[in-house]
Amino acid sequence: MRAGPIFTSPRRAEVAARSAAGEGVTIPNIEQRPCSPRPIPLPNGERGEPADAPVSTLRLFAASLLLWLVLSAMSTPAAAADTAFRQWLEALWPDAQAFGITRKTFEAATRGVEPDLSLPDLDIPGRPAPQREQPEFVLRPVDYLREPTLAHLAAEGRKLLAEYAATLAAIERRFGVPPTVVLAIWGRESGYSRGYKPGNNAIRVLATQAYLGRRKDVFRQELLFALKMIEDGEVKPDELRSSWAGAMGLMPDALASAAKQLADKGWQPGKRWAYEVRVPKVLDCTLANPDQKLPIAEWVRRGFAPAFDRKLSAEELSQPASLLLPAGTYGPGFLILSNYFVLKDYNFSDLYVLFVGQLSDRIRDGRAFETPWGDVVQLKTAQLEEMQRRLTELGYYTEKIDGKAGMKTRLALGAYQKANGLKLDCWPTAAVLDHMRGRMGRN
Repeated sequence: MRAGPIFTSPRRAEVAARSAAGEGVTIPNIEQRPCSPRPIPLPNGERGEPADAPVSTLRLFAASLLLWLVLSAMSTPAAAADTAFRQWLEALWPDAQAFGITRKTFEAATRGVEPDLSLPDLDIPGRPAPQREQPEFVLRPVDYLREPTLAHLAAEGRKLLAEYAATLAAIERRFGVPPTVVLAIWGRESGYSRGYKPGNNAIRVLATQAYLGRRKDVFRQELLFALKMIEDGEVKPDELRSSWAGAMGLMPDALASAAKQLADKGWQPGKRWAYEVRVPKVLDCTLANPDQKLPIAEWVRRGFAPAFDRKLSAEELSQPASLLLPAGTYGPGFLILSNYFVLKDYNFSDLYVLFVGQLSDRIRDGRAFETPWGDVVQLKTAQLEEMQRRLTELGYYTEKIDGKAGMKTRLALGAYQKANGLKLDCWPTAAVLDHMRGRMGRN
């Protein structure tokens, strides 16, 4: 697929604007139909043979059985999986029809499509899938939120904001999601399609992720939008290419899809996602608890001043917010609002949300983070898992052992640091892990 094929067409921008405004095809509230994939059946195994059977008969039977087992191992699971997948695709048809997709287009686009079990982030019954970690799970904040990247995408985003103002305004009128947020998602997913050359068949990727992926509802919606693009003649099925995560370098239809998903998850129009704040010099980082919400006015009273001396209205000051310290005490602080958690429901990664939120802000006003990110050391996954296990044994941590320094891990670590008189920074370090080992033993 050519980079950004839709945005290069003036006619496409007009159609997308009319579609986003609700003219012509109506985007329905699609009811999600749970269609759990069937477990892949395995061969039934050997059957016994009477002990007094003739030797030649036993040998013939054994050879036949061996051949049957080989053929079964090669064909039965795949055939069963394909059958279940085709049934799932057929169950998608009523929603596709309601979306304005004809049967002819639906069959042409899905004919011969099989699930790609090599994709990561799949839940395949009966066997593990090869995993490819996404960057937000392995990089430090300073690495993920790179200033040159954000600056470049913000500059490109401002150009697109002016170029496609009508389309983006129509999307905002319909779903309540600001153009800058929609553009930021597009920028984060594919760099606005500039020079984007994904290699996978998008229908196959989206269908596989919607069938077996961990974000089925998201990819199901993306699949319907991709089929609608084919229906509208904007792209041919063999030109629709995608990355493994489903990002297609996408276009107005997918931008509207992202906005609709955010709206369905509870996006509050006219509200921000977060405010960067200057944290007090004496900081208790265990206040960074997503479950602890206070009016912004109370956070300000406690010394958390809005960055850039931003003046907040009485309505803004009344909003409930939580404190977020993504790098512990070694970087910016944020007062996060309900829209932050909507974005996190869209992609469960704090760094992803920070990237999208910051990029949306920078498209609008061009300012970087006021407080720079510290050059902290990130522990290895195995070390973080060990730390989480020890914090669990000590009663500080009750969440999943996943080897990631997330909100709850940093909060539990801060509580441990306070209880043991250690430096309070809410950031996992080798020194704190050694302290735990010394207290509890290395086993």
